[in-house]
Amino acid sequence: MLKVDNRVFVKVVGEDIIIVMVHVDNCLVMGSSKVLIEDFKVKIHKKYKITDLGQCSWLLGIKISQDCANQIISLSQTTYIDTIIAWFNFNDLKPSSISINPSQPLAQFQCLSKLTNITCMRNIPYREVMGSLMYALMDTHPNITFATNTVAQFIDNPAWIYWEAVRQIFRYLKGTKDLALVYVSEKMNLIGFVDADGAVFVVDGGAVSWSSKKQELVILSTTEAEYMATTHVAKEAMWLHSLITKIFAPLDIKLTTSTTLHGDNQSAIALAHGGSYHACTKNIDICYHFICYTIEAGLIKLIYCPTGKQTADTLTKALPSMKAKHFANSMGLRAV
Repeated sequence: MLKVDNRVFVKVVGEDIIIVMVHVDNCLVMGSSKVLIEDFKVKIHKKYKITDLGQCSWLLGIKISQDCANQIISLSQTTYIDTIIAWFNFNDLKPSSISINPSQPLAQFQCLSKLTNITCMRNIPYREVMGSLMYALMDTHPNITFATNTVAQFIDNPAWIYWEAVRQIFRYLKGTKDLALVYVSEKMNLIGFVDADGAVFVVDGGAVSWSSKKQELVILSTTEAEYMATTHVAKEAMWLHSLITKIFAPLDIKLTTSTTLHGDNQSAIALAHGGSYHACTKNIDICYHFICYTIEAGLIKLIYCPTGKQTADTLTKALPSMKAKHFANSMGLRAV
């Protein structure tokens, strides 16, 4: 069992390796030797009742496709998306290239009185739809993260204008349901993109971790917001680096010592590299200076990334069609 994640088990036998990942009562077994895998299944079956489903093509509603010749793995939820579109009677919606309209921001003041909304929305499954969208964005569709997080803020008092925004997300899903997270075997690398309210990490061309949420503290400047976000993202970078290193160490597959983070705020980058902005940043809690120590230790390489290339932007704001497509591709979402 790996200390960095107690749901992952790794065993080395001679020059071969077997990896077991557990999620509740589902297990995924992989290894460098078919004999080793079969031996493991026989031994585990003697102790626990298991069902062997053969080579994995579906896991928790996610389709797993493998192209061994080109060393490509892709994850998709086309069937799941078709299911929720039909379940919520959205079959008649026309596909769209954006998940949320950047020219029509949503805000709390657009709400009518709660009594009026209850009357208008009493037969609308708003809360159920949020749960369905969350499952898609957490597994294979980070491209709907910002839109879903936005409409989820009004779950306690939804109005019709927010329901129209939900329909827009489904229009976008209908047009992008065939996109899959694609991972192409190449030199193992881990890179990250960080913004004030979001971050995404990519390995071998596909996103493996992403997050978008409002900061919990009162921030006095953009520099502070970006700097504090970068510290939190650095912790995720170190965990991912450790996890990947521990899993693949027996195969002598190693990541570079430092993980590259791309940030689009130059003052925050300067501060993280030991720059002096005492007058403006002296009130930042000492715990947020953790990023400085990781950079000094060579664990994190924080570099500037122009806003136009900041992949994390798709997690934090509404984007026009071309940018939405570009950043979706940057996260490894491609047609297969």
